[in-house]
Formats: sequence, structure tokens, C-alpha cells
Amino acid sequence: MPPAPFDNPLVAAKFEALPGSLRQPLLHLRQTIFDVAAGLPQLGGLIETLKWNEPAYHAVKARMGTTISINAHRGSLRCYALYFPCPTQLAAMIQQHYPETFSIEGSRALLFDVGATIPAEPLRHCIAMALTYHVHAKRGV
Repeated sequence: MPPAPFDNPLVAAKFEALPGSLRQPLLHLRQTIFDVAAGLPQLGGLIETLKWNEPAYHAVKARMGTTISINAHRGSLRCYALYFPCPTQLAAMIQQHYPETFSIEGSRALLFDVGATIPAEPLRHCIAMALTYHVHAKRGV
């Protein structure tokens, strides 16, 4: 898919301000989020905004999933993260599905190193779980 355009100038500025080492990996992660969302028509689309001063993504349709955000991890130039709200069980679910695949920090984040290759399908699955989290939680899935 072609890169998703920036509709929100604040988000575009946030990406522009990223250190060079993190810009491309985070743009790739952003595009993966948009690609996954495009395959989930029940979301009604994807909203990109700034939350917690980080690029954040959630479904247009209410009560579908939880907001996810992406950014450098604690100001690092080599490590970046996909963040979930702490009250969710997403980190535990991901640990159960992919015990050896991802570096997980607490109940909040998947951590990635700039030089590492992220397994595409497990990452896509994790993003889909977050974007549809409330739907699955209601069903006990």
C-alpha cells in the first residue's frame, strides 16, 4: 500500500521532529498500523491523533478497540515502542501468543530495536488485537 498521508499536522510535525535513526522505523510501524486497520472494516476507519504527546491510533467506531501509540522509548535513539493503555490485558495476551517473539515491558509496551527485524505477521496480529480489543473482551476471546 502507498504510505498513509498525514491528515493531522501535529502528528506530521511529531514525526518530522524525530531523530533520524527513529524516523523510518516509526514511519514503518505507523504504516503497518494503517495497513492492519484497512483490513478491519468493522473499525469504520482509523483516527490518528496525538495522545500523551505521542502519535496515537484508534478506531473511528466507538468501543471497538483500545488506543495504541508509538514513539521512541524513554528518549532512546535506538529503541522505540508500541504502547498500550496499562489497564488492558494486551501485553499478557501477546506474551501468551508470542512468548519468544517480542520484548515486552510490563503491561504497557512492545519494544523494538532500530536494527532488528520485526516479525511482520505477529506484529500485525498484535495490532489487530489492540484495535479490536473491546470486541474480543466482550466475547471473552
